[in-house]
Amino acid sequence: MKIVVIGLGSFGMNVAKELYARGHDVLVVDETDDLVQKSQEFSSTSVVADCTEKEVLENLGLSTVETAIVSMGNNLSGSILATMYLKELGVKHIIVKAINDDHKKILEKVGATQVIFPEREMAVKLAQSITTPNVLDYLPLTNAFSIMEIIPPKDFVGKSLSDLDLRKKYQIQIIGIQDTVEDVISMVVSPSRLIKATDRLIILGKQEYLKKIKGLNGP
Repeated sequence: MKIVVIGLGSFGMNVAKELYARGHDVLVVDETDDLVQKSQEFSSTSVVADCTEKEVLENLGLSTVETAIVSMGNNLSGSILATMYLKELGVKHIIVKAINDDHKKILEKVGATQVIFPEREMAVKLAQSITTPNVLDYLPLTNAFSIMEIIPPKDFVGKSLSDLDLRKKYQIQIIGIQDTVEDVISMVVSPSRLIKATDRLIILGKQEYLKKIKGLNGP
């Protein structure tokens, strides 16, 4: 996949590194020459350019890019302009780092398909890991539903899915189980499957019901 990362602050740098390590065709762009030079070892192409000008983005060939990640620090106007121009160039997936909620609203109006708050999201995950250590990961889908990965509570271990009857008791559904010993993820799980202490459960449900599972003790 061809991806452009605009803005090489700490977040942009790390995202570019991860994407490049995963085999993607990564173009990185920043106004600072030193940062662009540093990024050459973990990018397919690195360019010094001002991405607040539409002509510059056109000349970079961004109309052929599938995904753009915009992370321009505290440059609110710059990120808004870059997002708007990327949208006009036909980039389908535009992910933008926002500074605050008002910034988020503007970004969504000018074309961002996904707006993120990395620091805020990390803070939530950290607080969650401290208060509910059995929850490994958490992905809100809408205001009502979320997906959560958990360590099986003690009461789940040794029982089958049919025994647990989680849909009836907690109004949630297990959509996958990862066997950490075999390193295998099963997305179609038999009701007779016994839960092991080394499993990781991927569950789907309304947030109000997932809270009940969060409160259960892990092994």
